Amino acid sequence: MKYCKIKKNEQFNRLFKGGKRIFSPCLTLLYAPSLKMSMGVAVSKKHGKAVLRNRIKRLIRQAFYNVVDEFSQNYSVIILPKVACEYSLKQFESSLLSCIKKVNSCKEN
Repeated sequence: MKYCKIKKNEQFNRLFKGGKRIFSPCLTLLYAPSLKMSMGVAVSKKHGKAVLRNRIKRLIRQAFYNVVDEFSQNYSVIILPKVACEYSLKQFESSLLSCIKKVNSCKEN
């Protein structure tokens, strides 16, 4: 499934204020129903210098690309990683899958 990137500050703020949150061991996922699938990544400076933050973003984008077909409908999603010693694609994929199961099971949307 193809998805768009969330780039504008206004879109990030809308999700931070009005989106629902799902927590997993290494990620926090903010989501809201949308017309098309879109995803953004927010990595704070607590994670380290720019090289490490960019690596985390690349890993999260790839993990999301691998599991995006598991969503039952279109959402706008922001992914926030938690601070850890090491980051891996496998960890992010498993955390995203657990978050997606929780999102799909919530039918209040």
